[in-house]
Amino acid sequence: MATQEVLLLRPVAKLGREGERVRVRAGFARNYLVPQKKALAFTAANQRQIDALIRRREERERQERAGAEEVAATLGGLRIVVRVRTGEHGKLFGSVTAMDLQTELASAGVAIQRDQILLEHPLKTLGQHRVGVRLHRDVTADFTVEIVSENPVLS
Repeated sequence: MATQEVLLLRPVAKLGREGERVRVRAGFARNYLVPQKKALAFTAANQRQIDALIRRREERERQERAGAEEVAATLGGLRIVVRVRTGEHGKLFGSVTAMDLQTELASAGVAIQRDQILLEHPLKTLGQHRVGVRLHRDVTADFTVEIVSENPVLS
């Protein structure tokens, strides 16, 4: 199997980050990475271009991390109240999912992606829950979700 060393111009899933030097099969480089402008063949002349890419990546990551830390500070003390329909004994109809939490966070002024919410399984009980959010590779934050019934049970 013929392989080739390439310099990544953009991050490629399961392969590497921008500016990295990786060894891939020649056909993958020739037919996909190079035509899509995701990589260059490794030569000494391209090394200067890659050094510039690495500097830009480091600056961009520094800015992304600073932005993530600002959002984490906002999320730290945030308490979201989600109103749901319940049955006679306080049992939820359905559950509260990451999409529901994303919508509630957006209405509270915090814009995050649904896949950043660390929710192993949908929330199916009334009460308070701590939910984590991965904002950056190195930055996570938690916020409180209180699930209350729209139609409280009369005792």
